[in-house]
Amino acid sequence: MIINAHSHLLPYPHEIPQFMKDQEIFWIDDDRKFMRQKNWSRPINGYGFFLDEKLEWMDRFKIDKAVILNLSQLYCNGFERQMAKDVIRFQNDYNAMIQNNHSEIFFGGFVVQPAFIEDALNEITRCVQELNLKVLCLPSHYLNQNKEWISVADESCFPIFELANEYNLAIEIHPYDGEEIIKLKDQSWRFHLIWMCALTADTFHFFTLKDFPERFPNIRTCFAHGNQYSMVNLGRRQQGYDGRPDLFPNAISPKENFRSNNVFVDSIVHDIDSLELVVKKYGSSQILFGLDDPYPLGETDIVYGCYPGQLLETAVNKQILSIEERDRIQNENVINWIG
Repeated sequence: MIINAHSHLLPYPHEIPQFMKDQEIFWIDDDRKFMRQKNWSRPINGYGFFLDEKLEWMDRFKIDKAVILNLSQLYCNGFERQMAKDVIRFQNDYNAMIQNNHSEIFFGGFVVQPAFIEDALNEITRCVQELNLKVLCLPSHYLNQNKEWISVADESCFPIFELANEYNLAIEIHPYDGEEIIKLKDQSWRFHLIWMCALTADTFHFFTLKDFPERFPNIRTCFAHGNQYSMVNLGRRQQGYDGRPDLFPNAISPKENFRSNNVFVDSIVHDIDSLELVVKKYGSSQILFGLDDPYPLGETDIVYGCYPGQLLETAVNKQILSIEERDRIQNENVINWIG
């Protein structure tokens, strides 16, 4: 059985509440050619964005189950409190509906907005106790009420992780909003190709220094897109920690919990050398099969010559992974993460 730990699904246009279009928060054209926000649009160019297509696509590529993460466009960074509450409730109810209607195929993820801790805690309780959702999706960074961009591994978010720890939740940390944080011109897709990886590494930096794996032992945290930048700069982080200990009060060594058994990464890294480094740094037991479908940056057939599972097959052929390790990445590891 093959389980995809990193998938996304768009609601059909008629399923999106009217207030979200009226307020230019998020909507999809009736012809399903574009998804839109206020001054932003993205073409829907590929197959599997919507439920019926997704089911057909999964069947064609022999993918048995998938974790449906929340839409990054609905993190609600910078929203007023009530609007954030309403939008997040829609997203979580939608994913719960998908899970309930297709429980043999989908696991639904749910999201909260850390800027409003009380609401976030209430929503976690609702999603776990009422909606039976088990995967908490968190943005790598959020805009707090002082209009500062903060890593989700900040102490202000400890209550979220404490409650998640009580509920034994899986957590997915996924970057977005780079263009709001990094003051560079938006060109050549730099915020998706470069800065999303940097945002993930930034949060992982604090996640390890503050010893989240030991502090919250019952949660199992996955960092999206192979946590690529964190692999290549571990030595630099360690050098900084050793060379300037005055800058790291009450922090632990970056290497101490880098490879904890409750920290996972997904496999969507796009080249075999990166995947080999993931295997060396994290170990095959901590890697989850992830496709990031249906987007162009996912391992999907939207790109010529690419297909779901291609990278893992290449790793087997090059003897980077055994067949048994590949099978565990596609099944047992994902089950261990979800719990």
